[in-house]
Amino acid sequence: MKQTTVTRSGGNIFSDLALPNADECAVKARLVIYIDKMIEQAELTQQAAAKKMGISQPDVSNLLQGRFEGFSLERLLGFVRALGSDVEIKVKRRRDHEQHGEEGRFSLMVT
Repeated sequence: MKQTTVTRSGGNIFSDLALPNADECAVKARLVIYIDKMIEQAELTQQAAAKKMGISQPDVSNLLQGRFEGFSLERLLGFVRALGSDVEIKVKRRRDHEQHGEEGRFSLMVT
C-alpha cells in the first residue's frame, strides 16, 4: 500500500505552491469568492452579472472558475463596486511582523 504524505498549509495555498505573487493571488481569490456570493445572492445569471460588471459572459464564467490571472486587483475591486458593495482597504502592521521588524501586510474589507 502506498504511503500518502500530508503537508499542512501555511494559510496561503498560492504561497504553499511557490507561485509568484502569492499574496496578491490570495487577495484576488478572496475577492472572486465574494463576487460569486454577490452574484448568487442577487440571483443574477452570468449574462446579467457580466452586463453589470462591463465584461463578457465568458469572462464571468472564467472568473468564477478561478481563472482570474488576467484580471488586475483594481479591476476585481471595480466588479465588487459594480455589483453593489463598497470596498474599504485597511493597512496595518501584523503582530508577527512587528516583532521581527518586517513590513506589515494589508487586509481587505468588502462591505
